[in-house]
Amino acid sequence: MPHTPVSRPASAAAFERANRVIPGGVNSPARAFGAVGGSPLFIARAEGPFLFDVDGRRYLDFVGSWGPMILGHAHPAVVEAAISAVKNGSSYGAPCVLETQLAEMVIEAVPSVEMVRFVSSGTEATMSAIRLARGFTGRDLIVKFAGCYHGHVDSLLVSAGSSALTHGVPNSPGVPSGCTQDTLILKFNDSAALTELFGAKGEKIAGVILEPIVGNMGLVPPTAEFRRALRQLTRHHGSLLIYDEVMTGFRLGYGGAQVLLGDSPDLSCFGKIIGGGYPVGAYGGRAEIMRKVMPAGPVFQAGTLSGNPVAMAAGIATLAQLKMNPPYARLEEQSKRLGDGFLKAAASAGVPVQFNRVGSMWTLFFTNTPVTDLDTAKTSDTKRFAKFFWEMMDRGVYLPCSQFEAAFTCSAMTDDHIAQTIIAASEALQAVVKG
Repeated sequence: MPHTPVSRPASAAAFERANRVIPGGVNSPARAFGAVGGSPLFIARAEGPFLFDVDGRRYLDFVGSWGPMILGHAHPAVVEAAISAVKNGSSYGAPCVLETQLAEMVIEAVPSVEMVRFVSSGTEATMSAIRLARGFTGRDLIVKFAGCYHGHVDSLLVSAGSSALTHGVPNSPGVPSGCTQDTLILKFNDSAALTELFGAKGEKIAGVILEPIVGNMGLVPPTAEFRRALRQLTRHHGSLLIYDEVMTGFRLGYGGAQVLLGDSPDLSCFGKIIGGGYPVGAYGGRAEIMRKVMPAGPVFQAGTLSGNPVAMAAGIATLAQLKMNPPYARLEEQSKRLGDGFLKAAASAGVPVQFNRVGSMWTLFFTNTPVTDLDTAKTSDTKRFAKFFWEMMDRGVYLPCSQFEAAFTCSAMTDDHIAQTIIAASEALQAVVKG
């Protein structure tokens, strides 16, 4: 059908105002539209599967605040829990029972976790897990994988994914070389390189950290061989295997990617969903490791807002909903139908694409090369992606503003929403071909 680009003057004005007082006009680079051009939308409110911008337009939201809104926005049970909590005070700087209750829920859901410590962000969780791995093993070296993003921790902000990859600065200025000299970088899914590295430096490696299913170079699943090598090599050499499940935890199943895959890491990092949309993170693992954390042990980590009652209450309500009414089978079916529709539409338009998906996380890569790591992800045609992004946006579908970010289906979406998105994608892909 004929299509005219949509004007969003209120968002443009809001962005101009923000640029005068906020660097780049945003408080996180992942929100900027640098990879697709134009100005970011400014959101006025959200409800169910929808975002509403300051220009009054409605969008079907496949970003979901970058993952946590698995139940949709402003879910009544989560809203009620947060309001009830905040009426009793938003932060105590002292223990509350809600912390223990959410910890018990996480431990019950994740077999590899026997104790857990709450923090206020995913970055804090991975930073703390790395420190704990070094403190527990008495070693310095950490292995990460190119394209995996673990927050803006100095020692891990090398060959990073997410917005660092999008903006072309995976090695940030301001990170001293001394902070990264003990970080070793390998290619994701490269079992041979991992084996070679452990053969040379295994007794010096404190831990290996990775997204078990990557979302920050786009959606990239691990091979079974790679997962086996990770577990066997770390166990043999006394290194800790750390799963960064900040994005995948409770998103791909009740318990996360490790439960879905049948894996058992030594430490796990969580965030996003376990706060029900509020700022929260967590790291946990075997009790013998976690008891090294102060005050039980010598490894220091602290945070005034860690375990604050509002985030704990929202997290408890979210996990309770996911346990009582598991959405995972339906999300799997809907996301598969969405992917099949995208692939059919792309074939009809003659646009080479790859659709990578695990559960309700997915990415449409604009490449004819199967995407298994950062190098293959970077074969994508980012100009075509940017065109597709805006064509979808103008049709009321809100996607991640980067080729190198995963998208998310939420349980508030209906079958009609999925069908409407496939129709929008078909039109958008035809427009991509026309340029």
